[in-house]
Amino acid sequence: MNKHRCGWCAGDALYEAYHDTEWGVPVYDDATIFEFLILETFQAGLSWITILRKRENFREALDDFDYKKIANYGDEKLEELLNNPGIIRNKLKVYATVSNAKAFMKIQEEFGSFSKYIWSFVDDKPVQNEVEYYKEAPATTSISDALAKDLKKRGFKFTGSTVVYAHMQATGMVNDHEVNCFRYEEVKAMSL
Repeated sequence: MNKHRCGWCAGDALYEAYHDTEWGVPVYDDATIFEFLILETFQAGLSWITILRKRENFREALDDFDYKKIANYGDEKLEELLNNPGIIRNKLKVYATVSNAKAFMKIQEEFGSFSKYIWSFVDDKPVQNEVEYYKEAPATTSISDALAKDLKKRGFKFTGSTVVYAHMQATGMVNDHEVNCFRYEEVKAMSL
C-alpha cells in the first residue's frame, strides 16, 4: 500500500526518505539544530533538494557541523571551502557560517543551550498546523518574523524570516505535514 506523503517530496527517493524520517520531527539537540540552521542558510535562494543532495559534502567540509571548530575557521580553511565544488561556494554564505557559529555559542552561553533559546519562541511546544496542501503552508509567520529579527540582532546572517520558518518546519517547531500525510499524526504524537 502506498503511503500518502506531502506533495513537495513525491517522486524523489532522497526527498521521500528525508520527509519520512526527519522533516518535522522535534529536535532539541544543539548540534542537530546547528546543522539544520547552517543548511537552511545555504539554501537561501535555492531549492532544498539541492542542499539535501550536497548534505554529506557539507558534513565533510564543515567538520561534521562542529560549531566550535567552525567558529575558529581561519582564512586558509575559508579559502578551502570556497574552492570545494561539493558545497555551495557562495562567499557571503561561507563567511556567514563562521559568524553564525560564533553567535550560536554566545546564545548557548546566555541561555544554557541554543535549544532553550529557539524553542522559547513557540513556548517549548511544537505548533500544530493543519495544512491541507503543502503550497498552502505559510512561508513566514509572526513567530518566524520575531525569531529572525532576534537572530539578526544577535549577529546571525542569512536568517531572514523565510529561512527561519523553513528551519522551524525542518526541526519540528511547527508541524506543517499535510493533514492527510501519514507523517502528520506520527509527528504530532512526538510533541505531546
